Amino acid sequence: MISKTGLKVALLGGMAAATLAATASAETVRWGAPRDIVSLDPYSYGDSYTINFLNHIYEGLVRFDRDLQIEPALAESWEIISPTTWRFSLRKGVKFHSGSDFTAEDVLASLTRVSDESSPLKGNLPAYKSATVVDDHTIDIELTGAYPLLLNDLTNIHIFDKDWLVENNAEMPTDVSAGVEGYATFNTNGTGPFVLESRTPEAQTVLTVNEGWWDEPQHNLTRIEFQPVTSAATRVAALLSGEVDFVDSAPVQDLPRLSAAPNLKVLERTDLRTVMLGFNRRDELVAGGENPLNDLRVRQAMQLAVDMDLIQSRVMRGKSRNAGTLVAPSIPGYSEALDSVVAADPDKARALLAEAGYEDGFEFDFVCTNESYVNEEQFCQAIASMWSRIGLSPRLDIGPTAKQTPKRAGGKADVYTIGWATLPMLDTYSILVQMLHSKEGNSGVFNWGNWSYPEIDKLTQAASVELDREKRLSMETEALRIAKEEIVMMPLHQQPMAWAVSGDFEDFPQFPDNKPRMWFVTR
Repeated sequence: MISKTGLKVALLGGMAAATLAATASAETVRWGAPRDIVSLDPYSYGDSYTINFLNHIYEGLVRFDRDLQIEPALAESWEIISPTTWRFSLRKGVKFHSGSDFTAEDVLASLTRVSDESSPLKGNLPAYKSATVVDDHTIDIELTGAYPLLLNDLTNIHIFDKDWLVENNAEMPTDVSAGVEGYATFNTNGTGPFVLESRTPEAQTVLTVNEGWWDEPQHNLTRIEFQPVTSAATRVAALLSGEVDFVDSAPVQDLPRLSAAPNLKVLERTDLRTVMLGFNRRDELVAGGENPLNDLRVRQAMQLAVDMDLIQSRVMRGKSRNAGTLVAPSIPGYSEALDSVVAADPDKARALLAEAGYEDGFEFDFVCTNESYVNEEQFCQAIASMWSRIGLSPRLDIGPTAKQTPKRAGGKADVYTIGWATLPMLDTYSILVQMLHSKEGNSGVFNWGNWSYPEIDKLTQAASVELDREKRLSMETEALRIAKEEIVMMPLHQQPMAWAVSGDFEDFPQFPDNKPRMWFVTR
């Protein structure tokens, strides 16, 4: 005879077993990420990693398909009704996760929010002027002029529920770098394939499948458990032990071990992202005093001091691709003629410093993160050492992205790391308007060094309205040539991209923009 206590224990044990069985049968992906997302608000900061993750919750009017070709999403179709006006016909029957209907008013509210002067993402819509609701499922977008890349831009403009924004006093954008938070920082309401279940920053974010998604799912996942594991060694150990079954940043030094492990698959390719260094071009250094970085000879010396072949072979284990220009070969506007890497020449570097009047070198702040890019901490240390050998005195400042971003974006770094994949545009115009253009309006949002080159501005503006593709790309290439000669930014490499996944997955496509898209994954 079982006692009441024994019966209770047996029942609880049975419930626990049932729960474990249900969890095991669920098609879950446990994602071991190199860092956390910065916010649940996709407009809070121009961080591709965060925006991509939130694309599982929110959607745009258009999107990239498996071949990175633009296809309809929340908009079914579109047409150009005047040189500056595009009309979008919206999909009917779409529901937000809250159950409310998707209409043109939601698109208008979202475009107004993302293009607001205080929006960190306003540069992602450089030609946007205004929008007008025609009816519940039609909206016109007016541009500042003829502009060929609107659809590319719209792939990353996620659509909010207008009523949800109003009800929660969230109509204004938030800003991670400025410490501005709001309801959308911690809550979501999208139309996408997954729904937010819970979030504990720096610990875990859990998504569950949206059973009412408007699209025909190509995935069979029911749950995504996103866990930041910043330590590369811990991330690898968790993968090998089965605690996580996908990592999107497998350390290059561990790839042979992961490839040899049973029931694991390693997916490798070169990232579209070019990692580079930016320079403070203000009158003074961060710590005060005249800024030597405004002298081209100084920037040339700093480039000549860096041995990219050594970094590629030692730090990146031969997996990176040295870059001579600011965009990867597959990006429209790229020119092979510009992609020559400057060979290291410390003696010439020292001579240029002396010629510029800095024979004894100078001190400056060199700001890096420890998890934004592959082996970033190690290559920053190597570069700092190479600069020291020509007499410079870099103060190397390495820390997490959340701590370093306000320094870089706020002008508190003399030299800093940054990566650019031209996303979502996949065109050279992206880096021209966002990073190389002078700061004005929607342009130069990521011009953290505060430089200004009128000729680059002129070419960028001309390219933005040129509908002839070959003429536009020629202008973009010319702007890249000037940027190379002036060392506006110093390109380092296209970083290696390595994912490792459990062999239990049937289909886990790897994309060259390094964005996991779980709505294509089957297990």
